[in-house]
Amino acid sequence: MIDNNKVVEILRQVKDPSTGIDIVSAKRVKDLKIQDKQIFFALQVTDLSQEAKFAINSECYALLKDEFKDVEVHIHFATGGGKKTVLPQVKNVIAVASGKGGVGKSTVSVNLAISLSKKGYRVGLMDADLYGPSIPTMMQLNNVRPEIQEVYGKPKLIPIEKYGVHLMSIGFIVDPEQAVILRGPRLSGVIKQFINECTWPELDYLIIDLPPGTGDIQLTLVQSIPVTGSVIVTTPQQVAIADAVKATNMFQLDSIKIPIIGIVENMAWFTPKELPDNKYYIFGEGGAQQLAKKYDTTVLGQVPLVQGLRESGDQGYPATLDLDHPVTPVFDELTDRFIKCLNERNQKMGPTQMVEVK
Repeated sequence: MIDNNKVVEILRQVKDPSTGIDIVSAKRVKDLKIQDKQIFFALQVTDLSQEAKFAINSECYALLKDEFKDVEVHIHFATGGGKKTVLPQVKNVIAVASGKGGVGKSTVSVNLAISLSKKGYRVGLMDADLYGPSIPTMMQLNNVRPEIQEVYGKPKLIPIEKYGVHLMSIGFIVDPEQAVILRGPRLSGVIKQFINECTWPELDYLIIDLPPGTGDIQLTLVQSIPVTGSVIVTTPQQVAIADAVKATNMFQLDSIKIPIIGIVENMAWFTPKELPDNKYYIFGEGGAQQLAKKYDTTVLGQVPLVQGLRESGDQGYPATLDLDHPVTPVFDELTDRFIKCLNERNQKMGPTQMVEVK
């Protein structure tokens, strides 16, 4: 009797030319059936070149015949359903956005990713802020370079793993002090490379740390990958709220329609280290609640302004890794609320579609 699990295990050795991961995770293998001494399955390869189709077919056949000497292997190319699926191994793509810079969007992205990883989820974090990449510093990965894997003659970047999170940033590719000078098409090319030419593993969440505003990178993202939902980061300041409204409005455009999972209010109040029970609302109050009410969404959490949060980011050891850090329970509760709101979104709505360029 041929073991079905063994067949799947063997097929996982074959790499998908598009994503660099195995063809099982990439959902290339369809209708696997084992009957007596025969193995039947189809390969969904409609989006691949003839050369790639032949290479995958040959490798599947050779590996199975090598393991099961006297078995007949029947491989067919699946017809229909040929529209390419982007990152099929990723369950949820989450854009973390803000209207203006300096509100702590990268801090929220990093600590949300780590908090999700601590809860047992498989997490990736893409630093899409190409002009001001913060992730290498915040994850203590300055001067680290990603490895490159050859997949059927094409190079693929391998995301760097740190603190249980798979990471990609332009800061891993250019020197920390080198100015990044890119315009529209080049910006778009880097984002597409991070999506299509990286071997992202199977992930429950891919968090994308966007630059502030509503520019080329945001539009390229929604045109390149189906974004499950967005998290908007703001401070209580009215000037930050006004810019956050613009960022939120972009996701709500009829041509884009990406659900808002919730709002995170960073620097909600200041708490001195020597007076841990005191709260000073130096940037005002109620900004996040105001924004959440306007867009009928939820305040996922209010993160206080504490000196240790800034220090942990600069030192490359994010606050949520420290169980005794005052913001760790804040991010744990924020993450629980995020998971709940995202699950509700997925139960009520279908997958978001990529924005088509017209």
